[in-house]
Order: sequence, then structure tokens, then C-alpha cells
Amino acid sequence: MKKMKKAIAISLIAILASTSLSGCGTKETSSGDKVYRIGVSQLVEHAALDASYQGFVDALKEAGYVDGEKIKIDYQNAQNDLANTNTIATKLVNDGNDLLLGIATPSAQALVNATKDIPILVTAVTDPVVSGLIASNEAPGGNVSGTSDLTPVKEQMDLLVKLLPDAKKIAILYSSSESNSKIQAEMAKEAATALGLETMDATVSNTNEIQQVVESLISKVDAIYAPTDNMIASSMTTVSQVANVNNLPIICGEAGMVEKGGLATYGIDYYQLGVLTGKQAVKLIEGTAKTADMPIEYLSAEECTLTINEEVAKQLGIEIPEDLQQK
Repeated sequence: MKKMKKAIAISLIAILASTSLSGCGTKETSSGDKVYRIGVSQLVEHAALDASYQGFVDALKEAGYVDGEKIKIDYQNAQNDLANTNTIATKLVNDGNDLLLGIATPSAQALVNATKDIPILVTAVTDPVVSGLIASNEAPGGNVSGTSDLTPVKEQMDLLVKLLPDAKKIAILYSSSESNSKIQAEMAKEAATALGLETMDATVSNTNEIQQVVESLISKVDAIYAPTDNMIASSMTTVSQVANVNNLPIICGEAGMVEKGGLATYGIDYYQLGVLTGKQAVKLIEGTAKTADMPIEYLSAEECTLTINEEVAKQLGIEIPEDLQQK
């Protein structure tokens, strides 16, 4: 693991050096038009965050801002290392980008700590106020705005009860270092309690603990609820491999986790969330809006979708109610 971190650090330094050199003189095209430079910091690779970034890029392209032509995107991935988020934030600020995008809370927090001058958009952040990024979701008032991935936690608990009517006790599996996840965990406890379910926390501080923590839940709970937690999402294959063979169904925060072995979710579309963020970026580029006046935006309830992994349901012997099959 130490060797891997060292390799990542060396790669980042190399990227830093090469892009810093190549960044000089790219402010204008050969025709003299300004190239708008966008620095992107993504916490880790997994389906939801990757989809969010792709939606952002596609929304810009749809508006006529193609990477390499009118805009230049510098994409950086911290590989789920918090120290890397700070290194990347410093680089993107020092390179003189015109706009920054933070994908997931730790990356967004690092960018916000690095500059109060460059406009910043955040996405895949549950509550920007609670995460210390802005003072108000309705009127940010500074250089930060963006989109929230607040998921319908109550509806996800309703789904759990519908699919697993015999469940009495559930574990809420999340990373103790993600404020995103703590917010959702509290929401899940409240919703579960209202439905008569008993809950227990199952927290991890790093990916090496995940398998052991999931194994510790066997025979203690009837199901697992995993919110949109980046550490769990990026290790979802490990989580599902342990849980499914031990008849522990997982209700997830988003569809990408269901595709990696979870049972079901009712959640937002991260690609569409990225599109929404990209449209905000277009407004900033064209000067029709400012981050200070741009409220945090959300996908509507109508844009949430039900996703059920029928293969996992069959493996666990779970019968999908007819009304859910028709959705």
C-alpha cells in the first residue's frame, strides 16, 4: 500500500510539472480567441462520480464548449487519497484556471480551502453548507456554488421494507471520514426508526477495513444500507461478494452500486447531475451568472429512478413485488 501511495505521489508530481509547463501560452487560440481553462478535481474513480464528470463535459459540449477548442479541461483524480486532493487543489489554483470543479466533498473542500478568488462549482456533495463549503445553499454569497446529490433516503428505506418485509435490524455502512455519508446516515436512522427498524452503524476509515467490517455484520443484521459513500462505492464489489454469499441484501444509495452487486436503489442519475453542473458552468463562462447569486441546484424527484439487480434478487431468494416490477 505504501508503494502504491508513493507511486501516486510521483505521478501527481509528474503531472504537476508537465501541465504547469504546458499550461503557459494556452490562454488563446491561433485566432486570438480566449481559451477558458477549467480545472477538475475528482476524489476517486467509481461509476457515480465518473458519470457526473461525463455529464459535465457533455453539457459543455452541447453548449459549444468542446475540450481542446474553446475550453481546456485539466482533469485530476486523487485516487481516494485526501492528501492528493490538497496537492491537486494547489496545482489547479497555481495553474491559473478560470473555473474549478470539485467532484465529491473532500475534493470540493480542498479547492475551497485553496482559493477564495477563482469560481468553484461542486457536485456529488450532499449538503454544501453542512460540509463547510458555503454559508447558504439558496444564496452562496462567495466564489462557490454547484449541485447536490442529496438522495431520497426516506424513499430508499421504504424500498428496503417493501423488498425485505421480514427485516428487523439493518446496518448502515459508511466511511467515518465523509461528511456526505454522516448526513445520509443520520437521515437513514430517522427514516428507519419511523418504519420500526432497529439500526446499527458499521463504519470504516479505509478500504482495507471494509471486508472485515462487512463480515462482522453476518448474523447480526438482516440487511445493509449503504448511502452514496465514495469509499464504499469504489469497493462495492468487495462489499457485495461478502454480503451476498451470506444472504445479506444491500440497499444502495445509487445505481452504480447496484450494478456492482447491490440489491436495489431508488436514486438520482449522476450523469444528469453532471449535466446540471455543466449548464451552471456555461452560465459562468458566458457571464450570465455569478457563483455568489447561483443557488445550489438539485435533481427533481421525478428524475429519480428505481434500479433492482434481478440477478442478486434471485440469488438471495427475494421476490420482487409486482408493482415494483412494473416501474
